[in-house]
Amino acid sequence: MSGLIEASSSGNYHYISGLNSPSELEEQRARSLGSYEILDSAPEASFDDLAHLAASFCNVAAALICFFTPTGQWVKASWAGSAHVMRLEKLPRHVMLYDSGLHENDNVLLETGAVQPALAAIKLHIIAAAPLTTPDGLVIGSLSLLDRRERTLPDGQIAALTKLAAQAMRLLELRRTLMGLSEANARLGQQNMTDALTGIPNRRAYDHRLASEVSRAERTGEALSLLLADIDQFKIYNDEYGHLAGDAALQCVARLLRGALRPYDFLARYGGEEFAIVLPSTDLTDALMVAERMRGLVAGADFPYRKLSVSIGVSRLDVESGARALMLAADNGLYRAKAAGRNKVVIGKLRESEVAGSARA
Repeated sequence: MSGLIEASSSGNYHYISGLNSPSELEEQRARSLGSYEILDSAPEASFDDLAHLAASFCNVAAALICFFTPTGQWVKASWAGSAHVMRLEKLPRHVMLYDSGLHENDNVLLETGAVQPALAAIKLHIIAAAPLTTPDGLVIGSLSLLDRRERTLPDGQIAALTKLAAQAMRLLELRRTLMGLSEANARLGQQNMTDALTGIPNRRAYDHRLASEVSRAERTGEALSLLLADIDQFKIYNDEYGHLAGDAALQCVARLLRGALRPYDFLARYGGEEFAIVLPSTDLTDALMVAERMRGLVAGADFPYRKLSVSIGVSRLDVESGARALMLAADNGLYRAKAAGRNKVVIGKLRESEVAGSARA
């Protein structure tokens, strides 16, 4: 279409040739459709229902809700009576239904050009097409009626078709609003699961991930290991150089630990200066290698004021004891690494009292 169809003060639609160049209009339409994220979207019952209502009220063989693309129309929704449903189902979703051979008749666009091959194949004519118009007046699609013969709609059906086209646009606007809310909720959920200082997952995210990985390991029998890493003497560093220096150190350590991991490993800030690392499909031997790589990266890094190190406890899941025992063992390993002089990696084991407690849990 080579111009813009806009609503006049009387409510009629006028085809304004030359208002915009074809390329400018297509760019505007592409931007608008992009904001709705409607092209190539999955079928939706609400749009199919509107097509059904339009066909039924206007007593025609079929109805389509289409959106305009540079090469034709994209069919979002359709409905056809039993005599034509199979033929209509064979209609491609990307199809040329009509070209710019449309003219204004009240507020319904009627086809005057030749029937396109796609429509000839299903033996139906487009007898009316009500524009789908955005709030800023841009036509981005149509609600089209198809029948076995060319004819003119009575005024009452024209009015109904126009109202249903307006309802389709309100549905499109509502769809965009709901998608925006869904994206906002997803971002909010992500924020609730992310540590604001380091940008890595927080304790809440860790709890969810550990439970998921333990369940998977128990189901598949694959190994699962856990590391607990703690920055050595961090309180002294924080007190001596200030909280800003301490925050920068936490961020640096988080980057170093993340750099030592595989894509499917999981790093979280467990609390304070402590980090938890979940290692799926990893036995103790490989977990020790990962932990040692982490320890070496931190020990060899340059921090603004002085060197820092981490102590790391390592444990492997025992499916009979579960997640609590996995955590206790890693924590015991971390305690022993600290007691042995820090900057060490130690495999943690459960104490006898903890073994009994884990078995009862």
